[in-house]
Formats: sequence, C-alpha cells, structure tokens
Amino acid sequence: MAGVGVTDMQKPGKTAERSVSATLAAATCALLGTTVAAPVDAQEEPKWGFNTSLLYYGEDEDRVQDASFKSMVRRLFADDRTLSLGLTVDALTGATPSGAIRQDGPQTFTRPSGNDSYTVPAGDLPLDDTFRDTRVAITAGWQQPAGEMGLLSVGLSASSEYDYLHTGLNASYAHDFNNRNTTVSAGVSFASDSIEPVGGAPIPLTGMLDVDDTSNRLGDQDKDVLDVVFGVTQVITRNLVVQANYSFSQSDGYLNNPYKFLSLVDGVTGDTLPRIPGPEGGPGGQFLFESRPDERTQHSLYAQAKYYLNGNVIDASYRFMTDDWEIDSHTLDLRYRWPLGATSYLEPHLRYYTQSEAEFYRLSLDSSQALPQFASSDYRLGNFDAITAGLKFGWKTRNDNDMSVRVEWYTQSGTVPTAQLIGNQAARDNYPDLNALIVQFSYRFSR
Repeated sequence: MAGVGVTDMQKPGKTAERSVSATLAAATCALLGTTVAAPVDAQEEPKWGFNTSLLYYGEDEDRVQDASFKSMVRRLFADDRTLSLGLTVDALTGATPSGAIRQDGPQTFTRPSGNDSYTVPAGDLPLDDTFRDTRVAITAGWQQPAGEMGLLSVGLSASSEYDYLHTGLNASYAHDFNNRNTTVSAGVSFASDSIEPVGGAPIPLTGMLDVDDTSNRLGDQDKDVLDVVFGVTQVITRNLVVQANYSFSQSDGYLNNPYKFLSLVDGVTGDTLPRIPGPEGGPGGQFLFESRPDERTQHSLYAQAKYYLNGNVIDASYRFMTDDWEIDSHTLDLRYRWPLGATSYLEPHLRYYTQSEAEFYRLSLDSSQALPQFASSDYRLGNFDAITAGLKFGWKTRNDNDMSVRVEWYTQSGTVPTAQLIGNQAARDNYPDLNALIVQFSYRFSR
C-alpha cells in the first residue's frame, strides 16, 4: 500500500525539554519499524497503557482491500523503564496487477499455484484475482535509561503470512546534551525473512508454463535486511522542535516478486506474442517472470519540524530517498492540529509522494532484442505521483481516554517512458490510476 501510514505523530508538549529524547526515540524506532513509548517521570506510579486501532484500506475497481487490527500494550515502570508489546492482524483480499499489458483480445494465464488458469477479458488490465492473505505480526520492546542522559531501546519483531516469515531484532540509543535541548541518536535493525511462494519461486525470465508444469520452479528463498539510522533533534525555542535523520538500508537475497511477470511482445506491433503450441490449460501468450537484482542499497534523508502556535500544532516533514536501483523519491507531509475546545481537535493531513522508475523497469519485453539481465513491470517500481489527503477528529472521553477517527483519500497516477512504448501500446492505458479510501478508528487508554 504505497503512501499509506497509520502512525500518529506526538503532539509537542508543554515540557519540551523533557519530551525531546522521547520524540527522537519514537522517530528513530519508526524508521526501523518499531514503536517505543515515551519515558514517564520517576515519581509516577507504574501503570499500563493500551492503544488499539482498526484500519480499513480499500482500492477502487475491486482491487486490494485490507482490514487491519492493531494493538499496543505498554507497561510503564516507576524508574523510567518501559515494556511494550504489539499485535497486528491484517486480512487482505482483492485483485492486484500481474504485470502483463492490456490486449485487444482476451488473455489466458496460469495461476501462481500452477493448478489452474484464468482468462482476462479483452481490453482489461490483467489482474490476479487470487490475492488473499492474512498477516499476523508481533513486536516486543524494552526501553530504559542509560546513565543520566542516555536512553537505550531494544526490540524484536516477527510476522507470518501464508508465504512469508519475518523475524527481526533492533536496538537504538539516544543521548541528551545542552540541558536536554539537543539529542543525538543511533539505531540498527536486522531482519531475516523466508519466502515460500505458492507453487514455488519461478526461475527469473523463464516463461509461464502449462497447468501442472512446475519444471521452472525453485524451492524456498530468503533475504536479509540491515537498517542503520543516525539522528539529531534540537529544541529551537519553547514552541519549535526540529529533527534530522540519515538512514541506510541494505537488502540481500531474493528480492523478486514471484507473482509478477512481463509480456513478451512483437517488436513492431507491441502486442503479446502468442504461445506456440497453443494453450493446453495454460497461457495463451508468452509471459516471462520478472528478474530483479539480489541486492539493494538505499539512502534516506529526513527532516521534520513541529511548531506550537497558540494551542495549534504544525507538523511538517520531508524525506528524500535514493537507491542503486536508480529510484529517487521525495515525500512532503503536512499536518495541522486545530483544537476544538479543551477536549477535542481536528487534524487535516496532506501528503505528496513522487518517485522515478527503477533502471530495470519495463512495460514489456521486446522479442526482437536480447533479454536484459533484470526486468520488472511492477507498477510500484515505475514513475508515479501520489497524494494522500484527509481529516482526523480526536476527542477525550468522560474517563479521560483518547479516541479518534481518521478518513483519508489516496490517489496515485503514473506514466511509462515514451521510449518504452511499442506500436499499439501508445494508444492504451498503460499505467491506470489508483484510488483508495482509508478509514481508521483508534482508542487509547491507561490504568
């Protein structure tokens, strides 16, 4: 779900000097995929905190639908130690683009399992309608002071899907300087993932075969991901806090999407080549499974500013990412929290994202040319822009708990480089727009 996020940013507090380390720690862990609670004052009694949310994400035209439940439990101890436990359950259904191009006639494909085939009507975008998944993820984190000015956090994560298993570890350290007005931080995380594609992982750039033919399938695959982040947070005034982070990510192993493939097309007409001999319960055209590099290195720069203005909070951030796949992306995010009396608020949100395509992104493969080493038609690796706009309404209940409802609209549109269009492809909709509705309900309480 590109461009979709569910993490709420903390509101700058009246005790900015105390909250600055917590702000950076939370932001650092967010980059590393973990969540850590802010420390409590030593004189407070131990207590439990609970944060739950229900999220619905729905793409138009019967594409991906996601219903998600998330719960975070925190045990706050009197000596500034915090234990956090998290559970997330996602149920996804719907259809997703397979990577094949549109055609003027119907197209037949073998399903990922290799046990059946399906046909897409003429002119339609080829979608794999077998997209079903249930994901269960758990996290655990421990945070404690390290000396008078330090804050140490460690954590672990694990998630399971029907074809994917993730395990990860993370740690971060934040240190205050300058009367707690400056905080520097460093964090690291490591993940080891195992991929068990339905039907087996296809050999890259081999053709889609007939039903029950698995001769081009491999066994289970795996990948490792290392993330490192360095950050600094500075209190500028009592009302302004700024933050800057640099993050590095290195992925090694199986980085292909085993369910994505490309159309092999005629070099003049741009139409998918028919499969000869014809289908016997298998594909009617020639389709080759994608191939991506087995390494990816990413660098990101992130800057954020929060300003408290007469009870309102302005939260603005920018992120730049570049990688060795030649993808460059820019993200601008703006939130404005507007109090409505003493117990409720409105928070408009606007996010803009843009990226360039990967160097191996191809709409299709030209049969008159030699096959490249790497190629993918996954639209998420293409050139596109995305906007998320919405509104959040939050309020306090009679027993001083926090509740909120967020409604947002996500829209994405992309383009295919003109140089990649062959023959009839120039007259077709090669990168259809994507629209999605996001609705989230959150409830936070403590005891």
